[in-house]
Amino acid sequence: MTGSPTALVIGLAGAVLAGLGVTLAAQTAFQRVHGVPHRERPDFLFSRLRGLGLLAILGTLQVLSTVASGLVTGGVGGPLLVVAGVAVSLATNLVLFIAAFRLLTAGDVDNRELWPGIVSATVLWTVVQAVGGAYVGHVVKGAGAAYGTFATVIGLLTWIFLGARIVVYSAELNSVLAGRLWPRGLFEPMEPADRRALRRLARIEERSDAQHVSVTFDDTAGEERS
Repeated sequence: MTGSPTALVIGLAGAVLAGLGVTLAAQTAFQRVHGVPHRERPDFLFSRLRGLGLLAILGTLQVLSTVASGLVTGGVGGPLLVVAGVAVSLATNLVLFIAAFRLLTAGDVDNRELWPGIVSATVLWTVVQAVGGAYVGHVVKGAGAAYGTFATVIGLLTWIFLGARIVVYSAELNSVLAGRLWPRGLFEPMEPADRRALRRLARIEERSDAQHVSVTFDDTAGEERS
């Protein structure tokens, strides 16, 4: 049996476009989390070139990390290899998220402000990988053909769901700590952190260098106005 070069090219093009869509969505999410105005965001061409580079780097690192995690959950080679696999998986994920958070975050954000989210994402991502490997090894492996396929799809969707939230919540952790967006209030009157957050959200809508968005609060006499 021989494959079709046309089908291969179409499949690769589809995979690249799908991956590029993910990287563009991630860029948008990180820019919003860090309050980057629209006028300061990369343009149409640069954002896609940046997305392709990010896709290549993170795709390679993710494959290496998943292989290491698979060795851990598979128990291949005994306890020593399991420990080594955990260490390699953690180290690879750390490099992965250092690259991801730096490439996805606005350049004016200091590297030191990224570390809380990087560490959080690294640990949680490694845990999700290990749980996913155990799920495949104990649930999917023992299921029949029909139920095994169903279990694989459900597991993959769950993994994507958790992975996306791990990354975004870790990025939000950086933004909250760096911007002092805490403590936040549940009721009126608003806390100072609430006002800082609302100002940041409003400034996101600046779309031209000539446009400047300012925010004031009627109940804050004498407070500094932006």
